[in-house]
Formats: sequence, structure tokens, C-alpha cells
Amino acid sequence: MKYLSVMVLILLSMNAADAQSKKLQKATFGMGCFWCSEALFQRLNGVASVRSGYEGGNVANPSYEDVCTGTTGHAEVIEVTYDPSKIKYEELLEVFWKSHDPTTLNRQGADVGTQYRSVIFYHNEEQKQLAEKYKKELNDTRAFDKPVVTAISKAAPFYVAENYHQDYFNKNGSAPYCRMVILPKMEKLEKLFKARLKH
Repeated sequence: MKYLSVMVLILLSMNAADAQSKKLQKATFGMGCFWCSEALFQRLNGVASVRSGYEGGNVANPSYEDVCTGTTGHAEVIEVTYDPSKIKYEELLEVFWKSHDPTTLNRQGADVGTQYRSVIFYHNEEQKQLAEKYKKELNDTRAFDKPVVTAISKAAPFYVAENYHQDYFNKNGSAPYCRMVILPKMEKLEKLFKARLKH
């Protein structure tokens, strides 16, 4: 009997761990410089963590310098770990599309190159369908002056960027780039998504 109760406890704890791992999900977005993207998504309620990195290229373990050459095929991306019971994937997509220009190919503002492309790396079929549906609606309703060129691709190996790229805005908020480029995006986020931000 004692053995049976131990087995039941082990199975219950395994189920709890499994439920915990299913609870959090991943989303991966490329929308220009990952410093900007990271700063925005870190503010959203329901987002547990954001990591900057590189995805979608043809070289293993690329460095920032490698990616900057534009020859590795990687995009600067953020990997968002979120709780779908607090923020839905559709809401993440809305922030994604309203926080950058998805109509410029391989460019965001002054940042030019394939590493700055607008891209969604989906982790499952549901994410793929939601992203494609949303993109189609944006184009059908002419939400932007030009067509949305965001690529929707299957998740590829994600390589975490160097430590100095992580949590960049929080650590370097007074730097000129942060004040001139990231701060206006943060102010826009505050206006558009105030109800969804962490307090």
C-alpha cells in the first residue's frame, strides 16, 4: 500500500510538472533591431521572459558581427515566453504589427539588411494559421499604405545573442539610441496598449 501511494504521488507530481511546462508558450518575432522589440514585449502583462537572438540563417552559433554582415541569413529576433492564460498569441501579434513597419522589406527605419526583416517564426500550426489570417486581414483591409511583407516561417534553431544585448533598454536607457529610437516606441506602446502593460 505504501508503495502504491508513493507511485501515485510521483505520477501526480509528474502531471503537475507537465501542466506547468504546457502553461507557458513561446513566440518568436523579428521586427528590426532586437533592442527595440525586447523593450516593448518585456512590458506586456503575461510575458514571462524575452531573449534576444538570431534565427532563420544557415550558420550555426553566429556572432553579432557575423549577423551584421547580412551574409548568414539570420534575422535579429526576440523569443518571447508567455502565459496564454494572461495574454493570447493574437494579442502578441497585434503588438508586433503595430510596433514596426511591416511593409518595408529588409529594413526598419535607418536599419537596413536582411537581418532587420519583418518575420514571424511560428512554433505550431495554430500560430501559423493565426499569423497568416492576421496578415491577410491587414492586406485585405489595406491597413497600411503598402502591402505587409512580413515573412511567416517555421521556427528554426534560435541562437541566443551575446549577454550585452540582453535587457538592453533597461540597462542602457539613457544611451542616445535608446532615447531617440526606443523611447518613442515605448511611448506609443503606452498609448495603444496601456491596459495590457505590467504595472
